[in-house]
Amino acid sequence: MSSACALAACALLLAGCGSTVTGHPASVQQTTVRHVSAVLHTLLPDPAQFPARYPAVVLPPEAAAQAAGDLNGVTRGASVQPDGCAPSEQQFGPDHTAIAVGTDEVSRATLTVELTRTRQQLSTLREQVQRCGEIRVTRAGATTTVSTELDPPPPIDAEDTLALRRTVAPDVGGPGLTQTMRTLIGQVGDVRIAVTYMTFSDAPPDTAALDELFTTSVRKVREA
Repeated sequence: MSSACALAACALLLAGCGSTVTGHPASVQQTTVRHVSAVLHTLLPDPAQFPARYPAVVLPPEAAAQAAGDLNGVTRGASVQPDGCAPSEQQFGPDHTAIAVGTDEVSRATLTVELTRTRQQLSTLREQVQRCGEIRVTRAGATTTVSTELDPPPPIDAEDTLALRRTVAPDVGGPGLTQTMRTLIGQVGDVRIAVTYMTFSDAPPDTAALDELFTTSVRKVREA
């Protein structure tokens, strides 16, 4: 089972225990990074705030660390080529990374909110995506190709925003093994908000649910 499949399974096990995006139509590049004083995990949307088809749970720290790799296609301990294209090193813990996952049990698609504490401007990630549109990721003898494209940034009241389309395709493929994602990212002070729709099917993405949850997530951080 791939790590991304494990994320969906984890969310389902724990679960047993479109709206209009408002704001300014253009992304504004950050020049400073202010500190948001609220404890990071308190800024996650409540499970009840997820779209109805996606019952949600907050992941414990170890599961959050695994999920972070699922979301960018680079699991912990993997090597990345070309050089300089690996994701920035990420810290984990209640006030460094917080993740909540909602799963549609019918389609097995997931909606994930990831909050990270960072002093890095979002423009750094944008530049990396522009020069690292396709990377090769190898871990334990298995290799995948991760392809990422920029979409127009979402119009929302954040200091900077970004939108990505990403596929993670294993060299040894087969039906249902290619992971596809749509991710909306916003930055409010030193809190980065990333909301990702992930699926292993060819069905159209649930962009209405993605937009709704992104709006909810950004608003909660801004109002902290």
